[in-house]
Amino acid sequence: MEQFRQTGEVLGSLKALMVFREEIRMNQRQCCLLVDAFNTAFEGIADELRHHLRFEEKLAKWKALEQPFKELHRIFRDGEQYIKQCLEPKDWWGKAIALSQSTDCIEFHLHNLLWCIPVVLEAIENVGETTGCDQEEIHQKRIMFSKKYEREWMEPKLFQHKFGKLYLVSQDICGRMDSAWKEDRWILSEMIAEKRSAGSKPMTKQENRLAELLMGPKGKLFAASILVGSQDYQVRRRFGSSNYKEVQWMGESFAVRHVIGEIEPLMNEISLLSSINHPNVMHYMYSFCDEEKKEGFLVMDLMNKDLSSHIKEICSSRRRIPFPVLVAVDIMLQIARGMECLHSRKIYHGDLNLSNVLVRPRNSSPDGYLHVKIAGFGLSPLKNSKVSANQAATMNSCIWCAPEVLLEQEQLGDAGSSKYTEKADVYSFAMICFELLTGKVPFEDNHLQGDKTSKNIRAGERPLFPSQSPKYLTNLTKRCWHADPSQRPNFSSLCRVLRYIKRFLILNPDHGQPDSVVPPVDYFDIEMSLSKRFTKWARKETIQVSEIPFQMYAYRAIEREKTSANVKDKSSESGSEEASICGDENAFGTIVTEDVLSPSMVSVRSSSQVTPDSNKKTSVRKVNGKANKQTGSDVLK
Repeated sequence: MEQFRQTGEVLGSLKALMVFREEIRMNQRQCCLLVDAFNTAFEGIADELRHHLRFEEKLAKWKALEQPFKELHRIFRDGEQYIKQCLEPKDWWGKAIALSQSTDCIEFHLHNLLWCIPVVLEAIENVGETTGCDQEEIHQKRIMFSKKYEREWMEPKLFQHKFGKLYLVSQDICGRMDSAWKEDRWILSEMIAEKRSAGSKPMTKQENRLAELLMGPKGKLFAASILVGSQDYQVRRRFGSSNYKEVQWMGESFAVRHVIGEIEPLMNEISLLSSINHPNVMHYMYSFCDEEKKEGFLVMDLMNKDLSSHIKEICSSRRRIPFPVLVAVDIMLQIARGMECLHSRKIYHGDLNLSNVLVRPRNSSPDGYLHVKIAGFGLSPLKNSKVSANQAATMNSCIWCAPEVLLEQEQLGDAGSSKYTEKADVYSFAMICFELLTGKVPFEDNHLQGDKTSKNIRAGERPLFPSQSPKYLTNLTKRCWHADPSQRPNFSSLCRVLRYIKRFLILNPDHGQPDSVVPPVDYFDIEMSLSKRFTKWARKETIQVSEIPFQMYAYRAIEREKTSANVKDKSSESGSEEASICGDENAFGTIVTEDVLSPSMVSVRSSSQVTPDSNKKTSVRKVNGKANKQTGSDVLK
């Protein structure tokens, strides 16, 4: 309850800030939407607490709410930082350049809120099922909660009609989410028009050029003098030997990619990359060129470092695993979201590794949470020259490459570069997951180098997880590095599964213990079932943030059904009449058995999860792409 009280304090702070909403000169509509969403979410959760829980049982039964409320509090604090940034009284032009293109309000803050609300509500339901002492009342509550997940609501429009306000996806809020960013762009254009028409204080030449920059089409090349000719333009530092710099411009800090050579051949690609605007993808905000000097400057968000460097800094002899499992899964989800966005635009990375994942700390998260962005994609001519120049210095770069890519590279030799593919990126993602979960570079204990490592990867060798690694995460990783590309999931599926795994970790904070609860079903089985039902999921389209609550609801409904079926099968096998299932076998939520109604509280333990593997001395194992297809039961081993 303390975490919920702290969340209320943040909301109170936001309401105080919004007294000056007219002073928010940047992204005002988005800030108002975010505060209204926070307020509606808080009130909805408070109503659920009042209706389903008893305050006198707070000490005895409410412990399961601590982690969900802690996550909600973190999301509110992140949103508060965003609004303070938009309200901060800085130079208007600098703030407009830094924030006017940001999609963080919807795609980051509201994304996290709309994911968290179903988790908090489920936690309240789980506690509510045991509230009180009267067994008849408890029985009635379980029936009531089970009715919520009946099959008739498994349709997006019906879900929105029934639960839209509670889950923050009513038509009003969805409409505002669709229009807020566009409205702020319109307000920006009106502000610029006002400044241009102000006769008392006409705009300077530099301000007119900045106005053209702000309102110009994405990907347009502007004169480099707008950037480097600015009075306060200053290079603060260079990032190693790369062509990236940290610069100060218009009172804000940015990263700049310095491109030497002809820019014209890259124009189409720069235009495409500039149109990609996602919180987990490095965004080319503005592009400049100097035709005489034949150089270009691409302005981007400033990040602190790459993920590889960050892991090296925080790992030590005492702390081998870099992140708590929950933080690692959050990073995995952000990477998957960034890659989902790129793949939706038919952009395949081809060089996804920890060095091309940039991070910065989330200011309101002292517990290690990071903001993650994908970098190193696009601008093919520069990318290929960079690879050839650094190939000798980069040891075992093949560890990130899918076996089919390594085979193609061997066949092509120096004749050309291999083709980037969707499923090759998924394989590379698996290697990132391995290092996030173990702190070990893939194959770091393997003494084979270069061509020998490549041959072994093509033969089926993969890194070996420590025996204590969570099996539901190791099996997700193994699906992604499957030898057969067609058996690897796409990033849209991975995002849905990772959101639900994160939900499982929030509801089961003791997941790190040897005898801890594991997911009662294979979430990829749920994903496969729902992808058949909802064709949009199978088309791998980037989803709207407003679709996330329904996806979480649908996963929960199928999870309950599958768990109920498992319990029924076991009851039939044992012949136990006490555990028999009553009611309509084909409906969701008609089962009132205690174990069935709360799958998140079911203790499904894996004997192999804590079995040491002390006899194995090698750090790799051979994977047979055909013989090792994982079934639902395999994934839970």
